[in-house]
Amino acid sequence: MIFSETVLRVLYAHTDKMGVVNNARYLEYFEAGRNDLLRMLGSPYTELEKLNVGLPVIEAYVKFIQPARYDELITVRAEIRNVPSVRFRIDYEVSGSEGKLVEGYTVHAFIDLQKLTPVRPPAYFLDLLRKKF
Repeated sequence: MIFSETVLRVLYAHTDKMGVVNNARYLEYFEAGRNDLLRMLGSPYTELEKLNVGLPVIEAYVKFIQPARYDELITVRAEIRNVPSVRFRIDYEVSGSEGKLVEGYTVHAFIDLQKLTPVRPPAYFLDLLRKKF
């Protein structure tokens, strides 16, 4: 398993009138964790894009446990549990001062950015993952 942890502070713009984070914002928090995870691996999105490879989200799941609130520090844990094939799953847990807030995952496809068709993961990317497992 490979993981990263990203600490964020909830912005006022992310909350509703009650000071509770809007549900859709958790997908943005997942993205922040995913970006840090890929960067930590040595393959930020920009490196994949240089090779004409994209990682669009093709599936997402979020289980809401308790709300995050304005100005709270939250931690996004992003995990890769398996070496990917054409599809790639990342699991997430978002926690705050009161414990686990949200858990979920996203599934991504490796695609050719020009043709928007599925491609195999770049060899260097698989090598990076295999070294960590």
